[in-house]
Amino acid sequence: MVLDDASAEFHDFFERHYAELARFAHLLTGEADGADDLAADALIALWQRWDRLRRAEYPLAYARGVVANLARSRIRSAVRERRRIALFWSRGAEPSGGPDVAAVVDVRTALARLPFRKRTCVVLRHAFDLSEKDTALALGISVGTVKSQTSKGMAELERMLGTTAAAGELLAGRRSR
Repeated sequence: MVLDDASAEFHDFFERHYAELARFAHLLTGEADGADDLAADALIALWQRWDRLRRAEYPLAYARGVVANLARSRIRSAVRERRRIALFWSRGAEPSGGPDVAAVVDVRTALARLPFRKRTCVVLRHAFDLSEKDTALALGISVGTVKSQTSKGMAELERMLGTTAAAGELLAGRRSR
């Protein structure tokens, strides 16, 4: 099979960035299986615009933005579905067998509790080690917004986790992959 230049460039882009985009989606949604789908959907969207994007200065930033938007849509759909189910199945809470005491709060659970923009900024800055400028570029927001959302998001994670381990856990996740 002979690939033209555009196909070869896209194939190279795919090989270099698919795993990173899937991991980004996983950290945003908390869904391992859905993350691969989101990354694949984002890359399909990129392929459809590749003639324009291959000449862009930051095609990876655009890809991250697409993943973030797809993740936001998936989260919103899941919330709507849960609300529909709750309407049909609303009953009183069933008593549990004992107190619900968590020994350790998982960072992904804490991340899922953050508002989407804060979560996205924290993940891009700390898990992917992007600069403020690159994060702003990927999300289509100002550098000042990245700074404030990251700072607020990290403060919320620290309150939820009880320590400054939030950044350490995110960075450890990046190194282990």
